[in-house]
Amino acid sequence: MANETERRGSPATTADGERDQWWLVIAAALAVFMASVDMSIVNVALPAIEQDLGIATSTTEWVVLAYLLPLAGLALPSGRWLDSVGRRPALVFSLTGFALASVAAGLAPNLAWLVGARLVQGSFGALLFSLVPALATTAVRPQARGRAMGLITTLGPLGLISGPGLGGLIVDGLGWPWIFFVNVPVSVLVMAVGLRMLPANAPLRMPERQWFTEALLLSAAVAALLLALSFTASGGPVWMLLALIAVPLLVLWLRMPVSSAIRDLFRVPGEVGPHVALTSAATAIGTVFFMVPYFMQRELGESLSVAGVAVLVFPAGMALMGPVGGFLGDWWGSRKTAVLGAVLFTVGLALLLPMDRSWSVGDLAWRLFLAGCGNGLFNAPNMAMAMTNAPPPLLATTGSSTSLARTMGFAFGPALATLVWAVSSYQPAGMRGAMTVATVLSALSVVALLRTRVPGEQAEVAQDQRPAGGSAT
Repeated sequence: MANETERRGSPATTADGERDQWWLVIAAALAVFMASVDMSIVNVALPAIEQDLGIATSTTEWVVLAYLLPLAGLALPSGRWLDSVGRRPALVFSLTGFALASVAAGLAPNLAWLVGARLVQGSFGALLFSLVPALATTAVRPQARGRAMGLITTLGPLGLISGPGLGGLIVDGLGWPWIFFVNVPVSVLVMAVGLRMLPANAPLRMPERQWFTEALLLSAAVAALLLALSFTASGGPVWMLLALIAVPLLVLWLRMPVSSAIRDLFRVPGEVGPHVALTSAATAIGTVFFMVPYFMQRELGESLSVAGVAVLVFPAGMALMGPVGGFLGDWWGSRKTAVLGAVLFTVGLALLLPMDRSWSVGDLAWRLFLAGCGNGLFNAPNMAMAMTNAPPPLLATTGSSTSLARTMGFAFGPALATLVWAVSSYQPAGMRGAMTVATVLSALSVVALLRTRVPGEQAEVAQDQRPAGGSAT
C-alpha cells in the first residue's frame, strides 16, 4: 500500500530519487536566451558592420541568414545525434563551439569571415536548441516539468524579441564586435553549471556518414525556404516559387533511413498535436509582428519608435504568463492549460481584426497584451506535453523538432503576411486579411490540442481519483 505522497514522489526528488536540479534548468534557459538573442541582436548592428567592414547594404542580410540557415537546417540531424551521446560532453562541446565562433565573428576583418563565423555559430546554436529541452526534461520530476519548460519557453522568445534593444545598447557603448563577445562569459557560466551537475556518462562520438548527407539535404531545403521567405518579404510573391526547390530535397530525405527517428516520434500518441499547435502559433506571431508596425505607422500615423514600444507589450504579456503557464500546467494538467492559453491567444488576435483607423495606441496595446498573455500561458504546457510524451531515446530529437517548428513558423509569418497583403495591392483590407489568417492559424492550434490524446495526463488523472490510502499497484 502507498499513500498519495509516495505515489507522487517526494517534492524534493526526481522520479529516480535524485533532487530536482533547478540550477541546471536555469542555466539551460540562459543558454536558450543567449542563442535566441543572437538571432536578432545583429539586426541593429548591421549599419555599423556595413560601415566598418566597407560592404554593400544589399549583402548585409547574409549576416542574419548565415545564422538562421544552420539553426534550421541542422536542427533535426543535431537532435538525432545528441540522442546517441552523453549530455555532459554534448553541452561542453556545444557551448565551447558557440563561444569560439562568437569570438571569431567579433574579430571578423571582412564579410566572408563574418558570414563563415555566423554559419559555425548557428551550427552550434542548433545543438543548443536541441539539447536544452532534453536537459530540462530530465533535470526535474514529471510533476515539475511544466515549471521547467516555463523558464525555457519564456526566456527563448524574450531573447529573440529583446535582441535589437540589447544590441543597440552594446553597439552604442562598446562597438558591434561586443554583441558577439558577450556570449563568452555566458557560455562559461552555463558550462560551469553543467560540469557541476551533469554526470559523466557516454562520451562524444563522430556522427555516422549518413548524418552528413542528411544535414546537407535538409540545409539545402531550408536554404531554399529561407531565401524564398526573405525575398518574398522584400521583393514580392513571385519569390515564393524558389521554395519549390525544397520539395524534391525533402522527398529524398524522407526516403533515407535516418529520417526514421522523426517518423517514429510522430507515431507516438500526443506528439503531432503540440507540434502542429506550436507551428501554427509561431506563424501567427510572425504575421502579427510583421503587420502591426505597418498598421501603426500607415494607418494610425505613429512614429517608428512608438510602434516599437507598443509591440513590446506582447512579449511583456508572454513574460508575465509564461511562469504561470508552467505552474498551472503542473497543477491542473498540461493539455487543459495549453488549450486555455491558445484560446486566449486566439481571442486576442480576433479582437485585433477590425484594425480600426480610429484606434489609439492604447486600444491596440491592450489587445496585443491579451494575445501575449495567452501565448505565454500556452508555451510551457505545450512544450511539456511534447517532451513528456517523447520516448527517452528521442528527447533531443523532440527538442530539435520543436525548435525547427518554432523557427520556421517565425520565418514563414512575415512572408505569409506579405502574400495576403499583396493581393489587395497593399491596402488596409490586406492588413485585415493577414490578421484574419493569423487568427485562423491560432484557432488551428486550439483544434490540434483538443484532438490530442495525452496518455501520461490521463494516467495521472486516473491516479488522482484513487482514495488516498489506495494501492499503488
